[in-house]
Amino acid sequence: MSTSLLESIQNPADLRRLPRAQLKGLADELRECVLTNVARTGGHLSSNLGTVELTIALHYVFSTPHDRLVWDVGHQTYPHKILTGRRERMPTLRQLDGISGFPRRDESEYDTFGTAHSSTSISAALGMALAARHKGEDRKAVAIIGDGALTAGMAFEALNNAGVERDARLLVVLNDNDMSISPPVGALNRYLAQLMSGHFYAAAKSVGKTVLGPVPPLFELAKRLEQGAKGMVVPATLFEKFGFNYIGPIDGHDLDSLIPTLENIRELMRDKAGPQFLHVVTKKGQGYKLAEADPVAYHGPGKFDPAVGLVKPSTAPRQTFTQVFGQWLCDMATQDRKLVGITPAMREGSGMVEFHRRFPDRYYDVGIAEQHAVTFAAGLACEGLKPVVAIYSTFLQRAYDQLIHDVAIQNLPVVFALDRAGIVGADGATHAGNYDIAFLRCIPQVSIACPADERECRQLLTTAYEQDHAVAVRYPRGAGAGVEPLVDLAGLPFGRGEVRRQGRGVAILAFGTLLYPALAAAERLDATVVNMRWAKPLDAELLLRIAGQHDALVTIEEGAIMGGAGSAVAEALADAAVLKPLLHLGLPDRFIEHGDPVQLLALQGLDATGIESSVRSRLGQWLVPQQRNLKAVS
Repeated sequence: MSTSLLESIQNPADLRRLPRAQLKGLADELRECVLTNVARTGGHLSSNLGTVELTIALHYVFSTPHDRLVWDVGHQTYPHKILTGRRERMPTLRQLDGISGFPRRDESEYDTFGTAHSSTSISAALGMALAARHKGEDRKAVAIIGDGALTAGMAFEALNNAGVERDARLLVVLNDNDMSISPPVGALNRYLAQLMSGHFYAAAKSVGKTVLGPVPPLFELAKRLEQGAKGMVVPATLFEKFGFNYIGPIDGHDLDSLIPTLENIRELMRDKAGPQFLHVVTKKGQGYKLAEADPVAYHGPGKFDPAVGLVKPSTAPRQTFTQVFGQWLCDMATQDRKLVGITPAMREGSGMVEFHRRFPDRYYDVGIAEQHAVTFAAGLACEGLKPVVAIYSTFLQRAYDQLIHDVAIQNLPVVFALDRAGIVGADGATHAGNYDIAFLRCIPQVSIACPADERECRQLLTTAYEQDHAVAVRYPRGAGAGVEPLVDLAGLPFGRGEVRRQGRGVAILAFGTLLYPALAAAERLDATVVNMRWAKPLDAELLLRIAGQHDALVTIEEGAIMGGAGSAVAEALADAAVLKPLLHLGLPDRFIEHGDPVQLLALQGLDATGIESSVRSRLGQWLVPQQRNLKAVS
């Protein structure tokens, strides 16, 4: 029985033994393998379908893993994983204890650099290329970066650095698919995607060959003119000014073009001809018509039937926190013309599609440029506008200096809507929003709201908007307890919490959505539960009152324990010279891997059962007053 081409490949060395004529058939099998597995587990689809031929060509031409491939972001690396020995593990993709949806150094020697955030590849690949030079190794480094990721300042910092390293064996591959997660924006993207994404340039070359081909002298003249004028049509001028040898654009799905071009570039790298830049044009969703037609919808789908495609659920899903934010943003913009919305290339992910449609002149997508987004918001606030920056918690990490230097020190009223706070599930440690309370809490003139449910999310967004300083409102991915938001735009008292359940002995202080498992645990513990709502400022008056009425306290948060809201409680008690047994529940001092969010929270002891168990284990002596009194007498 004959086996498929894909089944015969356990690593890229097997791939390189195939005749070139078989590679197109391999690409078909690889594309089908990606589609089948993503349909079973969910994951990134459009981007991976678009890089099948490019992945094959890179591994076919370069001696991986000796030569280093660095994939930017990494959500286009499923074909790479399949070709590098992980085909049989693809059914575990993004599942607990399964393989990651992004490159990871501890997963495979072919994953030369861990990625998941955008625009790091050129920097890392340059470091690898110069390390090889330093060690005297004949090694090449290749960065594969998308046109969306190339809008980030970090990519240009790396290009600027690389261009002066004339003997670096470095290749930058621009995967130009005119699509990041949301449609890319900005003057650079317009230049890349419209003028030189292959359509105009390829058409011009094709017409030239057809018209001038029969007249060889004229065709040779045209070719020479093309070399002198190509900077008017393609981005050669831009990248050659950085010091790169620009090649392209070429069809990223044409193996007969890709492989010879990469082989030529490999020889240039061997001859130390300076850093090389290859521009390839690909199509997101290539080979699967539904994804080609709607690459945004198929960017990161859940499980689906490939024969049917994505279908709307028969019952309306619960409203997500992202949707609550999107509706609030539109409602508040209707009420206040000073409101402007800002996103760093996450229009869909942050729930701003409707705001963009209704208020296009007050919507700003600044591209994958988190640092710029925050300072841009600061500039708007300086002139009396009310900016709302919709940003994932994990991405705000990239703009920490701007948050301090440009917003907080100047005490500007910017609202940060922090989506994906806490555990995010299948995307894993790189996307987890575990650290925002800890890294925001130490900044003067910045407040942090932690809504417990959808209704509080809307209310606390209003409260944040009403303040005259920076306020972050953090909320998790997906739906909450299902508490219907109110229609009006009423806020909640700034810096104030509430008692949600009155019990005895032990009081649980909950920050955010873990209020609900805390309430469930408290029913079995007969504990008091306080919905703190604010990590900064703490409701110190409420805290001290609760501390005076109870024998022991528990803090609970879906965030890092170190430096988090529980630490704030401990500091406040110490300042007031109040000594109480205090148990901190939250996320431990380690990175939490990918998996189902509910399962991951349970593994950290942050479901109702885990909370009850921790309290009984650590504070059991204070749960039953009679036992406490007997112990005191003895």
